[in-house]
Amino acid sequence: MFRITSFLIALFAVASCLRSSITGVGPLLGAIRADLGLSATTAGVLSSLPLLMFAIGAPASRLARNHGTERLLLGALCVLLAGILLRSEGHLAALFGGTVILACGVAVANILLPVLVKQHFPDRVATITTAYATIMGVSATLGSAFGAPLANWLPGGWRASLVFWAVPAVIALLLWIPHTRHDLHVTPASSEPPPKLPWRSLIAWQVTGYMGLQSLLFYVTVAWYPTMLRDGGFSVEAIAGLLTVYQASALAGGLLVPSLVRRGSDQRVLAASIGALSTFASLGVLLLPQAMWLWMVLLGIGTGPALILALSFMGLRAASPRSAAALSLMAQSLGYLLAAAGPVSFGFLHDTVGGWSASILFTTLCAAALAVCGYGAGRNIRA
Repeated sequence: MFRITSFLIALFAVASCLRSSITGVGPLLGAIRADLGLSATTAGVLSSLPLLMFAIGAPASRLARNHGTERLLLGALCVLLAGILLRSEGHLAALFGGTVILACGVAVANILLPVLVKQHFPDRVATITTAYATIMGVSATLGSAFGAPLANWLPGGWRASLVFWAVPAVIALLLWIPHTRHDLHVTPASSEPPPKLPWRSLIAWQVTGYMGLQSLLFYVTVAWYPTMLRDGGFSVEAIAGLLTVYQASALAGGLLVPSLVRRGSDQRVLAASIGALSTFASLGVLLLPQAMWLWMVLLGIGTGPALILALSFMGLRAASPRSAAALSLMAQSLGYLLAAAGPVSFGFLHDTVGGWSASILFTTLCAAALAVCGYGAGRNIRA
């Protein structure tokens, strides 16, 4: 019992450091752009880099077959910590290089967490997934809410704010080390071939689309909404409040997912409704920006449950831990590749068209596509 509790605490500590180092950048984009002279498109590239590296770095999780899932996760935490420290050095090359490195660590951890849940808690996939996804959401909230204030409170400005997120990474690293001494999930390389990715499975593609589109909507919101709201005349305090409301709504909405999932083996209506709500909220941002507080609440209620559902689908739509690893790899590598286009496209449309209307229309269409993919991914079919 003690080992299970200790494992869960360590797992949740790992989850707590996988988002704050990324969401903490959005509130600082204005200061970073002013200091380093970045255009909106280049800033969009910076915001998209983590998602691109999530896609590229995800296949590294196959090393778990030789080195063990738990040990590979330890390595991912070390890479994450190194990237955070390098990114905070302050120069443009270090900013982009550190972002690439830390995102590679997060990419591997993203893939391994659903696999570890399937391995250690096969009968509690939805519950444990919701728990660690909620913690990821809390850390994302903290990153968004405290990114700018930390820059004001700490000597060093935005650089100090970025390096602050090394603290939870160090804590997670120390808590995870004991669980790497007796790694039970090592598969000799010669004994079993790696699981094949379910390229020919329609539902696997729908899960991938759902994962990618919900990530696109989330990262566009945390990366670009602070700048968009500032241009719309909102104060720094109001922007921080709106982002906090968004993240809090996402957390509250996500807490309802496990009970809804347990009511049946089919989640089509739930997944499609979440996408429809996100579409409605995005249209509200475009057509009635005066009600931004309402739209941020609805956006949170849409994207929060979507993340938990996407992660749950990787276990629910898989027949075994091996197939869960294959589906997780496909959904997260290709899904994050799709999501990486979001912040870049949002910034590019702003630079090209002027204003933010075209950018918001782009995310509205993505939210509608999320509803379509959710209806397919919610079917009770194994990939």
